[in-house]
Amino acid sequence: MTCAPISYKRHRFPPEIIAHVVWLYHRFSLSLREVEEMLLERGITLSYETIRKWGIKFGPAYTRQLRRKRAQSSDIWDVVAWVRTELRFPQTHTFGFMRPSRT
Repeated sequence: MTCAPISYKRHRFPPEIIAHVVWLYHRFSLSLREVEEMLLERGITLSYETIRKWGIKFGPAYTRQLRRKRAQSSDIWDVVAWVRTELRFPQTHTFGFMRPSRT
C-alpha cells in the first residue's frame, strides 16, 4: 500500500521549515509557544496556532515515513561492535601514555 507524497501546496513557508518545526515540536516535547519563540529568534515569524495545525496535518505523515524506513545493516553495527570491544577489552594506555597503576 503506497501513500501519496506530502503536499505542501498553498503553504507560505518552504517544506524544510515546516518539517523542521514539526520535528522540533514532536522530538523535544516543546510547547507550541516555545517552538514559536525559537523560530522568532531565528527571524521566522509564525503563530503557535500555525505550528499546531502543521503538527496535526504533517505529523502523522512524517511518522509513517520514519517507520517505513528500514535500518541499513551498516547504520549502527560498526559503532556497536566498537563499543562492545572497548568495554570488553579496555585499552591499557591512552594516547601513548601508560595509565597510572592502582597499587
